[in-house]
Amino acid sequence: MDETRGRITKDGIRIYEDADFAGMHAAGRVAAEILDAVAPLVQPGVTTEALDRFITDEVERRGVVSATIGYKGYRHASCISVNHVVCHGIPGAKVLKDGDILNIDVTVIVDGWYGDTSRMYVAGALGRKAERLIQVTHDSLMKGIEAVRPGNTFGDIGHAIQTYVESHRMSVVRDFCGHGLGRVFHAPPNVLHYGRPGAGPVLEEGMFFTIEPMVNLGRPETKVLADDWTAVTRDKSLSAQFEHSVGVTATGCEIFTLSPAGKFHPTWG
Repeated sequence: MDETRGRITKDGIRIYEDADFAGMHAAGRVAAEILDAVAPLVQPGVTTEALDRFITDEVERRGVVSATIGYKGYRHASCISVNHVVCHGIPGAKVLKDGDILNIDVTVIVDGWYGDTSRMYVAGALGRKAERLIQVTHDSLMKGIEAVRPGNTFGDIGHAIQTYVESHRMSVVRDFCGHGLGRVFHAPPNVLHYGRPGAGPVLEEGMFFTIEPMVNLGRPETKVLADDWTAVTRDKSLSAQFEHSVGVTATGCEIFTLSPAGKFHPTWG
C-alpha cells in the first residue's frame, strides 16, 4: 500500500481515506486484545519484566510486529509505568506491591498500520486516592474524545481535558502529548492535553491521532531519569494515563483501541 496516500493539510497533518479506517481498527484491536490478556497477570509479587515477557509472547503469537522493540534503541514490547512514573517506564526486576498502580502502553504494527493504546492497572487493593486519580484520568480522556469532530480544533480537545482535570484539583502533564499516527508511529500533529478553545489546527475527517492524557495528583512537572526514557513526577506524586487511538469521522470520531473484553478501566470486567 502506498504510504503517501491521502492529502496533507497546511499544518502537516495527513488526511486518510475512508478505506484506511479498517486497517486502523484491525491494528487497534490487536493492541487492545493484548492489554486485555495481560490484565490477570497484574498481581503483587509479579515483576514488570514478567509482564513485558508475556506481552512480547502475545505479539509473536499473533504474528504481528512490536513498534517499540528497536525504536530509538528501546528493547521492550511495552512501557510499564508504576506509581509516580508518568510514562516510558522500562520493564525490569521491579516487583509489584499491593496497591501499586501502573500504566501499560503497547503499540503493534498490523499490515503496516499502527495500533497504539495504554491503560491503567492495579496490583491488589486499589487505594482511595489512586482510585480517584484513575477515574479522573479516564474520564478526562473521554471528555477529550467527546470534543473530536470536524470543525473543532485540537485546542478544544486540550481544553476539555484540562478543565475537567483541574476541576478535580489535579494537574495535566505538559511535557508529553498525543500524536498523529497511521502508517507511521509518530506524525503531526502534537495533541496537547491542555489548551484554549478554538486554538490549534482544525479537525478534519480522516485525521488519525492518539489522545493520551497524563494526570498527576500533585504538580504537573516531570523529569526524565538517567536512562533517558523514564519520566517521573518531580514531587513524587502518583500519576495515571489512559490512551486511545481515534479517527475523525464526518460526525465525530471512531475509537480504534476499544477493549474487546470491556477491561479498559481496572475496575471493569
